[in-house]
Amino acid sequence: MDYPSIQPEELIRICTRPGQSPAWEEFIRRFNPLIARVVVRTARRWGESSPSVLDDLVQETYLKLCAEDCRLLRTFEFRRPEAIYGYLKVVTANVVHDHFKGAHAAKRGSGEILEDVDDVSTTVSAILQPSVSNQASIERTILLKEIDQHLARLVPIADLPRSRSIFWLYYRSGLSASAIASLPDIGLTTKGVESALLRLTRLIKTAFTEPTRLRNERQDSLHDQKGSPPEESF
Repeated sequence: MDYPSIQPEELIRICTRPGQSPAWEEFIRRFNPLIARVVVRTARRWGESSPSVLDDLVQETYLKLCAEDCRLLRTFEFRRPEAIYGYLKVVTANVVHDHFKGAHAAKRGSGEILEDVDDVSTTVSAILQPSVSNQASIERTILLKEIDQHLARLVPIADLPRSRSIFWLYYRSGLSASAIASLPDIGLTTKGVESALLRLTRLIKTAFTEPTRLRNERQDSLHDQKGSPPEESF
C-alpha cells in the first residue's frame, strides 16, 4: 500500500489495527512535526525546555494515542479531513499539561498510589509513590535508578528492552496491561503482559527485601555469638 498517498481517515483507521508498523511509520512522518511543535510550545508555558523532557513528552503523547487499543484514534470522528490536526494538537497539549500538573501535585504530596499487579507489588508501589519533601524527592529518584539497575541485573539481556518497557509503562506511565499489549513492539497478549509484570514485580521486591533479610540474619547471628557463654576448657 502507498501509505504517503492515502487520506488521514484511512491512515488512522489502519493504525488502529494490530501489527501495522508501516502505517505507524507514515503516521509519525506525517504528524510528528505537529506533535513535537505542540509539546515544545506547551512545555515552555510551564518553564520547561530540556530536550530530554521534551522527547519524553512526545513519547508520552504516542503512548496516550496507543492506550486502550488506540481508543482516542478509534473514537475520533472525521467530519472533515483536516480535523485530525486540531485533534492531535488538543491531545498533545493535554498530555503535556497533565504531565506538569502531576509533577506539581507530586511535590505537594497529592500523587496517587500506583495500581498493584497483585499483593506482591505493594513494595514496588510504595517505592514509586511520590513524596512530599525535596529530600524525599531526591531519594525517590535514586530509588527509581536503583530499580532500573535491578532490572538490568536480573532480567536476561535478550528480554531486557521489552521487560523494561513493560515495567515502566505500567508503573510510571500508568498504562493498563491491555494498553501495553496493544503497543506495536510489545508482541504479547494482555495475559502475557500481566505475567511479565508479576514476574518483574516479584524480582524487584526480592531485590529490595533480600538484603534486609540477610542483614537481619547477620545481626541475629552476632547477637547469638555475644550472648553465648564461653566454652569450658578441659
